[in-house]
Amino acid sequence: MENAEYSQEKELLQEIKKGLLNWYDFRKGSSVLYIGREEDVYPCMLSEASLEVTCVSNEQTCDAQWQSAHTSRFDYLIAVETLERNPAPGKTLKLWKGFLKSDGVLLLGVNNRFGLRYFCGDRDPYTSRNFDGIEGYRRAYAKLEDEFCGRCYSRAEIEDMLRAAGWKQVRFYSVFPGLKEPKLIYAEDYLPNEDLGNRLFPSYHYPNSVFLEEECLYDGLIKNHMFHQMANAYLVECPLRGSFSNVLHVTSSMERGREYAFLTIVHKNGTVEKRAPYEEGKERIHKLLENGRNLAERGISVVDAEGKDCSCIMPFVEAESGQLYLKRLFHADREKFLTEMDHFRDLILKSSEIVEPDRGGGQGAILKKGYLDMVPLNSFHVNGTFMFYDQEFCVENYPANEIIWRMIATFYAGDMELGKLFPMNRLLERYGLMERLECWQKMEWDFLAELRKEKELRSYHQTHRRNGELVHSNRQRMNYSQEDYEHLFVDIFRNADTRKLILFGSGNFTKKFLALYGQDYPVYAIIDNKKEKWGTKLEGIEICGPQILNQLHPGEYKVLICIKNYLSVMKQLDRMGVAEYSIFDSHRDYPRKRKPVVSGKVFSKEADAVKKKYHVGYIAGVFDLFHVGHLNMFKRAKEQCDYLIVGVVTDEGVRKYKGVEPFVPYEERVELVRSCRYVDEVAEIPLNFGGTRDAWKLHHFDCQFSGSDYVDNADWLAEKEFLEKHGAEMEFFPYTQSTSSTKIKALINEKLL
Repeated sequence: MENAEYSQEKELLQEIKKGLLNWYDFRKGSSVLYIGREEDVYPCMLSEASLEVTCVSNEQTCDAQWQSAHTSRFDYLIAVETLERNPAPGKTLKLWKGFLKSDGVLLLGVNNRFGLRYFCGDRDPYTSRNFDGIEGYRRAYAKLEDEFCGRCYSRAEIEDMLRAAGWKQVRFYSVFPGLKEPKLIYAEDYLPNEDLGNRLFPSYHYPNSVFLEEECLYDGLIKNHMFHQMANAYLVECPLRGSFSNVLHVTSSMERGREYAFLTIVHKNGTVEKRAPYEEGKERIHKLLENGRNLAERGISVVDAEGKDCSCIMPFVEAESGQLYLKRLFHADREKFLTEMDHFRDLILKSSEIVEPDRGGGQGAILKKGYLDMVPLNSFHVNGTFMFYDQEFCVENYPANEIIWRMIATFYAGDMELGKLFPMNRLLERYGLMERLECWQKMEWDFLAELRKEKELRSYHQTHRRNGELVHSNRQRMNYSQEDYEHLFVDIFRNADTRKLILFGSGNFTKKFLALYGQDYPVYAIIDNKKEKWGTKLEGIEICGPQILNQLHPGEYKVLICIKNYLSVMKQLDRMGVAEYSIFDSHRDYPRKRKPVVSGKVFSKEADAVKKKYHVGYIAGVFDLFHVGHLNMFKRAKEQCDYLIVGVVTDEGVRKYKGVEPFVPYEERVELVRSCRYVDEVAEIPLNFGGTRDAWKLHHFDCQFSGSDYVDNADWLAEKEFLEKHGAEMEFFPYTQSTSSTKIKALINEKLL
């Protein structure tokens, strides 16, 4: 990753960590003993809050010389992810108690061994293995030679250790997703009254082993009184004298940066505080209050709020959130649900003066002021209407349809069952959003991506957030024996050479299979259960009904199921007596059937004898108006690899991704590239699966070569990081400055050639 980009990501990650403690009302001018390193984020944060901070390692606190040099007592002792690495935590907690004043407070950040993330498949952060913590580490440290690296404790174990060490007052705050991303914090006597599946993005130490969608479990845990017991981490507050903090809940959005960061704090006294943690965010508080006043003047119900320094103070509303109210209606009374969605849509249209009426074409009305967060998630249902809060964002001359799209998108987000019971498209059609749907989706993504700093944090998210397809694959492995799994999901091309290959399904999985493997494995037919598709074609292959299988003899064909929810199809094939079938996993990379050797390319023995840096290399491009720059790139790449594969973009791909018509047709471009003596193989780049990741899964190259104009491109740097994680590399070559396809085209257009 580029240094500047890495620095920005690191800075944002440090900001996110501050959410664990920067809401806590430390007594001004207090002294803090921080157990950890001076370069950790917390000493800096505490110093910025005008606290006197002393940093010390856990080992130093046990040193008599250090103790004699620090006889004064502290107001606070803070330790985050420290107790877990201590082989004698009980003894340490007792020692720490002696470092505090009589009214001092211990703040302890700890991981929970019964955290929900570990039941979803995440590995233990200290042993790097699944389920060690859940089992109480009985296997991890069972042998004398096992070296202690650390361990998580359960809530009961932590409390027992604290009590035994003399800490009489103990209060737990549940932290989600975890200590490294403390976005949501809940006091032990407070439960969420919102749809957490829409609020929270789970994060993991090792996302590749996760097999459950964590956010789908929150609601059940809350209803069954298991939410706090299975929190991923805790902040533990232990005052030696006096009372606990009056905070019940904190929502932290520190990743937004200093201007847009907010802390939403629910206090015991019945107030909710929206706090800007930095002076730069003070203007955002004023804007929030102004937006509320403007909406109220338009007759929109909003939660009363008043400004105070860098905060906005509101009463705590004892009501069901708009999101939960609509979901309850959805399941209980579909007609009333639609009526209430209409009402919500009408409130959006009422929220501002309409500067341009709906003139058709899917544009919809243009609002003088568009309040982007007028969504069910940011509302309560009170007295027969929706009462809004946190209307932070307002954009001039904004399409109402974009906000109506967000109303629908947030309602459906994270709940697959809703889409099965009532497809989203029915609401989109109801409100006239289908015609320009891609526009509304892009506008929402651009807004959210900028707000959440998705681009800046992309590398971190790719490392710590799960991949939906991989979760699906992990679930598959758990349902079968090793032999059955190999047959069904791994060795899917067994008998595909000697039998008629039939694909079951005609959706995206089938399209991906045809794009990536269709050239290697010719498809005899595509079958689908949907009668309306029978007789149509996909990539020139006719779609038939399953009855075609009855016309073939066993041993004559092989079925490949290309459907995400494959279980019903498996049962269907079993009932039909079909024995030879496998399942195509779109996330898995399968070995190619062949790697053809390009004939007519003779190299000297001396050249062949040279040990090259890579075995297989890969270059992707359009290669329109083939010129010396392309030739130089191929030559340089071939000098570094034994076998060079060149992927060529199709004409349709050029139109779709570059928005222009290629000068030279695809077939001719392929022939020009294939004729180059440095190229060993030419491959067509599939239209919708032409990225680096799909290319690597298909070709398993050791290095991808690219032009130097992409060396600072964030997207390419992310792909470079992906390759490095999979044992491959990406190298950037400088282009031949005097020649490029763009320059040649410009000259042609100017009629100078």
